[in-house]
Amino acid sequence: MQELAARRTRIAHARADFLRTGREGDGVDSPDVSDVVSASWQRSLSAGVDPSFSHAVYHDDLDLYGRLVRCAEPVIARLGQETADWPMSVVLCDSKARILSRSENDRSIGVMLDRVSLAPGFNYGEESVGTNGIGTVFESGKPLFIVGAEHFHEELQAFACAGSPIRDPLTGRVEGVLDISCLSEYSSPLMHSLVRSAARDIEHNLLLDRSRCQQALFEAFVRQDARKRGAVMAVGGTVAMSNAVAQMLFNPAEQWTIQEHARYLMIGQAHPVDTIELASGKVVQLRGTRITAGNDSAGIIVAVTLVSERATERATERDRPPIVIIPLDGGVATPVRRETAPMESIISPLLKRALVGISAALTANLPLLIMGENGCGKLTAAQDVFTRLSPGGQCLVFDSGPGILPRLRAVKAHLRESVVRTLFVFTNIDRLDGDGVEDVKKCLLAIAAKDGMTPVAATASDANLLSQDTFRELLTQFDRAATVPPIRHRIEDLPGVVLRILSTLGPVSGHRQARLTASALRMVASYSWPGNIRQLRDALEAALAIRPVGDIQAEDLPSFVRHGAQRALSTLESIERDMIVAALADADGNRVHAATALGIARSSLYRKLKAYGIDET
Repeated sequence: MQELAARRTRIAHARADFLRTGREGDGVDSPDVSDVVSASWQRSLSAGVDPSFSHAVYHDDLDLYGRLVRCAEPVIARLGQETADWPMSVVLCDSKARILSRSENDRSIGVMLDRVSLAPGFNYGEESVGTNGIGTVFESGKPLFIVGAEHFHEELQAFACAGSPIRDPLTGRVEGVLDISCLSEYSSPLMHSLVRSAARDIEHNLLLDRSRCQQALFEAFVRQDARKRGAVMAVGGTVAMSNAVAQMLFNPAEQWTIQEHARYLMIGQAHPVDTIELASGKVVQLRGTRITAGNDSAGIIVAVTLVSERATERATERDRPPIVIIPLDGGVATPVRRETAPMESIISPLLKRALVGISAALTANLPLLIMGENGCGKLTAAQDVFTRLSPGGQCLVFDSGPGILPRLRAVKAHLRESVVRTLFVFTNIDRLDGDGVEDVKKCLLAIAAKDGMTPVAATASDANLLSQDTFRELLTQFDRAATVPPIRHRIEDLPGVVLRILSTLGPVSGHRQARLTASALRMVASYSWPGNIRQLRDALEAALAIRPVGDIQAEDLPSFVRHGAQRALSTLESIERDMIVAALADADGNRVHAATALGIARSSLYRKLKAYGIDET
């Protein structure tokens, strides 16, 4: 016992000497200080940790109901029972050294730990409080026993802390740290053994927990494969499986598209059915079944049926007639070209579905309402489809605005004089006032009265469908509807959209045919583009002005793109992000109410706000 006390005294002197030199990189000249502790002191000093006045940082975005907590709870409870006569505390931390839970069997130790902020929500990483039994475990990646003066922060030297990393058995990633803390006079080497054993038990629970979902998904996949002769695919978490038939029918890119759409279908009902068109022109039907393991979602099994296999038609820029904008002030009609992705570059199922719906309505000459966010390409989608259905046809566009007689006269004049098949499009009908609604209604009646064979369409922002009452009576004039998804929900189409925009910007701006570097394209794909294609066009035009020669670099893009880009979200993540934003708007920014409406824990909402970069201001 005397030797142990003497050793701790020598460690305290070594720490004081180290702090007195104040020079980073100096070694600790003491055999009593381990290499791990010496390296930690140096990291703490380099991070600017004050050994006397440093304080842990508090966070409120913890996942208190996640997998780690669920798997650790029974182990911590058992550990508390086994050490009931030992005045100590058991602490569980997440993968960022933030304390998720703390339990103790003695009130006095809890009070002392509160004074040093060793409590739920606080970050105990080395960069915050220096050497300790949590942050140093993360840095070293192995179990440690930190006692007394080995702590960098003076206020922690009254404690002894034994910590052990908790690793995911399948990935090997550190999911968190389990720590046992007590006053130094009550410390024992047994703490080191206890915490390592308990951490292994938690890791075993993690394996069982992960295996439960994966096993449920695998067993369902095997059963479905045995019953079906066709293609079967399974998706859940990071797992994706395809049977031999699926691998024979679909190439890797097509399988990836089907898997991503299956993840999208997981949001909906328990047995979703959907039909999508792949980039190759194959049309497939997906019949899905959601798989659960207890209260957790394990994934989805989809039976994939090949409905048709046809070549995708292609059209050149020369085949695309210009859109003719009809002015309402009596001016001259102006042909314009709009940017959109060429049909051969479209691979996202959501956009393909919209184009199929538009094509079906125009083919049957049924009045069509095209919905979607502002700037997402509703008008150009209608133009693209009409061009392929009626080569050489004409697209006449009437924008929202005042002027009843000019609009009606223009429609009647073209109905009398036109000798080619014409698509009439009324844009932004959700912005019409009362007179404008009556005007458009008369136009629609005049078009229908001609022969019933003239295609007509209108565009509207889906955000205004419920908030604007003025134009609702117009909705009865349409027989079909299609929704063009925002660009963030079809990130697969971005390369084609960018090429299309650059091909139109180059000649107009006097530039050469420009391209984006790989890093610039990744940054473009990572931004959410709330203004859709219109905003993307403005950003690319600004980049062309900055770099008139050579490929566009990431630093040429506007600052809002560079600073707002984090990572490219999948379709499922993008839709989830939109749902969170909508819930927050409905709750007037109240996170508690938004989390309740979404059916998730408030801590999960905080985590997703940070992960998706949602700024509530």
